[in-house]
Amino acid sequence: MGRAAPLIAAGAVVLLLGGCHHEDAERAQASAAALVAQVPLASAGFPPAAATAKAELGGLKVEWGKNWETYKRENFGKYWSDETDAVGGRNGCDTRDDVLRRDLRELREGDRNPCVVLSGVLKDPYTGKELPYTYRRASQIQTDHVVALGAAWRGGAYAWTPQRRLEYANDLDVLLAVDKQTNYDKSSKTADKWKPPQKGYWCEYARRYTGIKAKYGLSVTPPEKQALQEMLGTCPA
Repeated sequence: MGRAAPLIAAGAVVLLLGGCHHEDAERAQASAAALVAQVPLASAGFPPAAATAKAELGGLKVEWGKNWETYKRENFGKYWSDETDAVGGRNGCDTRDDVLRRDLRELREGDRNPCVVLSGVLKDPYTGKELPYTYRRASQIQTDHVVALGAAWRGGAYAWTPQRRLEYANDLDVLLAVDKQTNYDKSSKTADKWKPPQKGYWCEYARRYTGIKAKYGLSVTPPEKQALQEMLGTCPA
């Protein structure tokens, strides 16, 4: 009995410590979930209404793109980053996961990590396709910069600081989850060179595209402006 008592006491300490660690983990998990929940995945009033977008388009600087030959993807950061003040930034989640959480339907998120998307379905805005998503499986879904990084560079981003470019690359207002092959087809083309195959999305695409240009003070080329005007012309009166 005398020898058993210390063993029982030691066991109690282990259980107590184990309980403390468990409670700490639960508190940390709850804190992470609260942070994720409180950070919005779109800025207020974005994308702008058609009338607002038309007014914004009229105020954009019109000029031909510059410094196209100096563009490199690395100028906007090599990887996704949560360390920016862009929409969705500093919530502890990978930028791509934020996009999936915002754009997928039938969403199933991780229990332990609220950032992780386990499964869902994307209604691709560019084509109308229904694209399933499952964590750790090959997917037909990619994350697109609506105004591509190369296009942003030519429109003025060449003059920005590296941090400003990193912010742009990770701003959820700039990003959409889309069909992978269609994203490849779009590449860094501007609105006069590429439009969504689904014409019913032209209005919203032009609203988003113009809103991004206005938000970041990017210029448009004359053909680009005309194409945006035409797409905004498809918006309901």
